[in-house]
Amino acid sequence: MIRKILSHLVILTLCLASCSTPSKQEQVEQRLTGTIGQKAMVSSVHELASEVGKDVLANGGNAFDAAVAVQFALAVVYPEAGNIGGGGFAVIRTAEGKSDALDFREKAPLAATETMYQDDNGEVITDLSRIGHLAAGVPGSVDGMVKLHEKYGSMDWAQLVQPAVDLAKSGYVVEERGAANFMRMQEAFARYNGQGFYLVKDWQPTDTVWHKDLESTMALIRDNGRAGFYEGAVADLILAEMEEGNGLITQADLDAYEAQWRTPLIGHYKGHRIISMPPPSSGGVALLQLLNGSANYDFAKMGHNSAEQLHVMVELCRRVYADRASYLGDPDYYDVPVDMLLSDQYNSDRFNTISMDKKTSSSEIKEGEVEIIESIETTHFSIVDELGNAVSITTTVNGYFGNKVMVDGAGFFLNNEMDDFSAKPGVPNQFGLIGNEANAIQPEKRMLSSMTPTIVDKDGQLLMVVGTPGGSTIITAVYQTIINVIDHGMTMQEAVNAKKIHHQWLPDLVLVEKGAFGTVLTDQLKAYGHEIQERSMLGKMDCILVREDGTLEGASDYTRNGGIAVGY
Repeated sequence: MIRKILSHLVILTLCLASCSTPSKQEQVEQRLTGTIGQKAMVSSVHELASEVGKDVLANGGNAFDAAVAVQFALAVVYPEAGNIGGGGFAVIRTAEGKSDALDFREKAPLAATETMYQDDNGEVITDLSRIGHLAAGVPGSVDGMVKLHEKYGSMDWAQLVQPAVDLAKSGYVVEERGAANFMRMQEAFARYNGQGFYLVKDWQPTDTVWHKDLESTMALIRDNGRAGFYEGAVADLILAEMEEGNGLITQADLDAYEAQWRTPLIGHYKGHRIISMPPPSSGGVALLQLLNGSANYDFAKMGHNSAEQLHVMVELCRRVYADRASYLGDPDYYDVPVDMLLSDQYNSDRFNTISMDKKTSSSEIKEGEVEIIESIETTHFSIVDELGNAVSITTTVNGYFGNKVMVDGAGFFLNNEMDDFSAKPGVPNQFGLIGNEANAIQPEKRMLSSMTPTIVDKDGQLLMVVGTPGGSTIITAVYQTIINVIDHGMTMQEAVNAKKIHHQWLPDLVLVEKGAFGTVLTDQLKAYGHEIQERSMLGKMDCILVREDGTLEGASDYTRNGGIAVGY
């Protein structure tokens, strides 16, 4: 009898324990979460690069030191998009709450002209702005990292570049993703670099690759900083490559290049402060417009990825991407009406034509014609250090492996960023995006971008560091990830993993991830009038969330063949 009573008491105790309401943090713990760190976190596309960043942080470096080290490490282990032959953007939030933005976007060469990709009849020559030497803009990544380190770094420069030198020397296993990316480029590698090019082979996931020439280049950058790339031996190799392939970049271009510190864009969304990148990135303007419009809707009540919510998002995107095509470009060369685009009155007028019953035809927003949405490349990483400094960096050579030309003897691929200009007003680039005179080619002008590195805080405290690759889909992926956390209360990993959609005004169709929605939801969207097209994936986020207890959740997008977050 006593044993039976004790047994019932144990069962009752267990029941009371299980039936008690768990704290909000305990509820989060019971759900899908990413990597949890007590002090610091790095989230990037490649484990080796993330580990390099973590080691810098653990050895006393700050987030900005780690960013320099990660950028150069990615140039070795992720040559698809990590780079010293391209450029990018950084959004910064210091532990004290100061925000900053660094533009190390590539520039058009001095010899570039507005019609350089058109034939005698004014028609755009296929692929001339995308593949080969003429597609390359003046690289900005090395100067950008130098500028970042000069202003915010705390460790010795050479210490931050040395891991990249070591990785190039020791080699790394390409794994399944790397082998597949190498294999899909075999024809282009051979065409632009010769049949004897060391990356032309039958790659297997267990193979090791050594970038021997890149080791020498990284050592020169380590020892000489900016001069190790824009002057001397590496500069000579770039110029020889340009001469070999009739490219435009000269020593004058390399000497003139400078990354620019810019004032970040600041917006607000349902009690949160949003810090994002200003032009020549279109990402920050578009993101803040989307959030401005979203503030008028109760997405939480609608439900995550409900037909109603998705319809509203598509209609917001339709209008914002039309504005992108019309108004955005390099602010050093064009008077970009940022204040107008971000004003409450403008966006109220812009969005009040949204119907909750049916789609608006894109032709009604602004006339145009685009039939493609192609590449979804680039890479992103997010870092938070022990002090609370945060940096969000999106970096790219544009298409995978840029213009497919590796600088002979230097070991890195050049970008094909010239394709991000408007080769001709109204003609789409490789991402299906079009532009007008605001984004026309001019010497030393920076081409428009969709990169959207972003930091979110709340009540004066850091909350999120977010960003993704994805070409034209970057903006919508970042937008939905922020909505997933703020409106739907998701963990960072849940927000990253969640299926995404994309709409960019033209072409007038909605991209959805394959298998994302069942027949019922798809039919509901079609009932609004939306045309649906499946895409294998949208976005590969690398993000960090500061949780309620102060710990950090790093979420790298492993569901879309992404990388890894590491912390301590």
